[in-house]
Amino acid sequence: MMQAIVQRAYGGPEVLVLEDVEAPDPGTGQVRVAVTAAGVHLLDATLREGVAGPFGRAELPLTPGREVAGVVDAVGPDVDRSWLGRRVVAHLGVLSGGYATRALAPAAALLPLADHVTEADAVAMVGTGRTALGILEEAAIGPDDTVLVTSAAGGLGTLLVQAAVQAGARVVGVAGGAAKSALVASYGAHPVDYLEPGWPREVSDLLGDERPVTVALDGVGGAVGRAAFELVAPGGRLVMFGWTAGEAMPLTAQDVFERGVAVTAAIGARMFARPGGIQGLAREAVERLGTGAWRPTTTGFPLADAAEAHRALAGRRTTGKVVLLT
Repeated sequence: MMQAIVQRAYGGPEVLVLEDVEAPDPGTGQVRVAVTAAGVHLLDATLREGVAGPFGRAELPLTPGREVAGVVDAVGPDVDRSWLGRRVVAHLGVLSGGYATRALAPAAALLPLADHVTEADAVAMVGTGRTALGILEEAAIGPDDTVLVTSAAGGLGTLLVQAAVQAGARVVGVAGGAAKSALVASYGAHPVDYLEPGWPREVSDLLGDERPVTVALDGVGGAVGRAAFELVAPGGRLVMFGWTAGEAMPLTAQDVFERGVAVTAAIGARMFARPGGIQGLAREAVERLGTGAWRPTTTGFPLADAAEAHRALAGRRTTGKVVLLT
């Protein structure tokens, strides 16, 4: 037996209930992971509500979660037994099952962890980190750039800020509130609080005319995303990767032509169609964690509090990657 969060109806966070269930046995090409940490994603909330995600509408009952780290405790009949007992992190792909004390993972998705790497940090990299690398491929940030990152204190934002700083760019991180602004500053960016009225003017005054925004990385959409777009100087580029505000950025082809800004959508179908696939991005992200090049921030909740984790994420009461701990 094991414990798992089981969702038997669509709805709010209250549908996420901890239950005792049978532990699964790995099949061909699979391993079973004794989960220490599981990642929580905004997509989990979308599927929880019954909205169709990139792979369609989730079928019930289900155990959410697509990012896990822990120790391999069983392997399928065709899987190398040397994986047994190893600490790993894996993205489960279209499968769910991560919000549990045991989860099945494709053996091909396993990435071993260095001894000094924690499972919570690893979970922050295997999915979110690979997405950050895909965004950075599109952004092509260099030392002459001035980069604006929205939601800069989130799981993706903290990684994008670090990468832009490491590229030698001048970086402005937009986040909500004093605590999140302090986190952004700790990564080497200039923090701007979007909860303050007139924050776009603060960005303009901070940068002046000498080094205007040349790259905006936006996953918020809505009015915040639109403001970020309008801060990009002609010849610059906007890379979009979602709309956590609940609505896409209001943007027309005429807007793009008039401002002379290149606009790209970095995730979704585009990322899955990249040459070489996305597993290499996950591997590189975990390697960056191992070398210390990236320092993720996480907000942890006990597995039993998955519903509260969803509420906190939706209420913007978290920083970095949200992780369930068993």
